[in-house]
Amino acid sequence: MSLAGETRRAIEDHPFLVTALRAGVVNYTAAARFLEIDGETDAIATALRRYAEELPAYETRPRDARVRMESGIGPVDPADDTAFVSVAGAALGSGGDDLTAILATGDVDALALAGVLRRLALEEIEPITAGVSDDTLIVVVDRLKGANALRAVENALEKIPTPERTA
Repeated sequence: MSLAGETRRAIEDHPFLVTALRAGVVNYTAAARFLEIDGETDAIATALRRYAEELPAYETRPRDARVRMESGIGPVDPADDTAFVSVAGAALGSGGDDLTAILATGDVDALALAGVLRRLALEEIEPITAGVSDDTLIVVVDRLKGANALRAVENALEKIPTPERTA
């Protein structure tokens, strides 16, 4: 395999670097060292630069979604109509415990959920559960983190990255 091919394979094992390459914020020499590929650092950096030139530019777009918070969330019967989210037979909904649900309705999808989860991670807010279906995104967090999670979700939905590759 060529050095360029090896570099491409190595970089794709690190999605955050692909995003950084798309955004044009990579120090190619430092990235070449990080990848630990056998070869000259300058040659690997050149392969990274060429790869970056082929990638679509990093762009974001705001999502048109209404975000609201609902407190008092906890375990409910999965068949109950108060369930907000159900995974493998476990359900969370109204009338529960010390959890808060952040619900976004409108222009939301899996990319929006990924952006929301990245933003929550930056804010050091760990969701109890999260999901998206149709035009609704939900993130359930500890009650005490609800207000911060609401702001994080709103902020995330303002700048959701466009897909890295087009079909």
